Amino acid sequence: MSLSDYEKDLILEQIEIGPMQNFAYIIGSRETRDVAVIDPAWDIDALVNHIDERGYNLTAALITHYHPDHCGGAFQRNNIEGVAELIGRKGVKVYAHCEECEGLKKVTGISDSDIVKVRSGDKLDVGNVEVEFLHTPGHTPGSQCFRIKRTLVSGDTLFITGCGRVDLPGSNSEQMYHSLHKLAELPDDTLLLPGHNYSHVPHLTMGETKRINTYMRVKDLDTWRMFMGD
Repeated sequence: MSLSDYEKDLILEQIEIGPMQNFAYIIGSRETRDVAVIDPAWDIDALVNHIDERGYNLTAALITHYHPDHCGGAFQRNNIEGVAELIGRKGVKVYAHCEECEGLKKVTGISDSDIVKVRSGDKLDVGNVEVEFLHTPGHTPGSQCFRIKRTLVSGDTLFITGCGRVDLPGSNSEQMYHSLHKLAELPDDTLLLPGHNYSHVPHLTMGETKRINTYMRVKDLDTWRMFMGD
């Protein structure tokens, strides 16, 4: 099933970008042409040109977490383009979980006035398409996923055959366990769109992901701790 067939009234574009196989996403309303960009980084001109060429109206940037490959900023002596450059081009607000905002400001150099702080369960209308914010800590304290109709954009919380690292500053293995269990409760026909192209397929249903992803098959916390080497 192609992304264009999955939700007929939903703009849903998956764009691989940058040397770390990141995915950025364009989501929005076919009727109004309003869109949001998820995790804009690496090549802001390319993303903006893509949006403009299709006649979309960019209204927001949504950030799954503050790591520079997803939002821009200093990384291994390099500076990655991201939300700071996007704000300069389009003047949009950046939606980040409230526990992620300090890290986001430190990494990207944007200010409080650029950020809309959200919590789990908050919702945003992009045209006539509703986005629900889901707090899924573990990879970072304020990692979040976005639920749009029958689609989940998962950032680095959940990959098709794995999950985000939990050995980085601010990460937490037990929080990741609970976040994955929260996501496992989503309907099996939910389409999973991860933050990186790390698998043989770029997207998969949650039902298929639960069948093949070892991390999602761990049923109790004690087993998880042994599995993760805690």
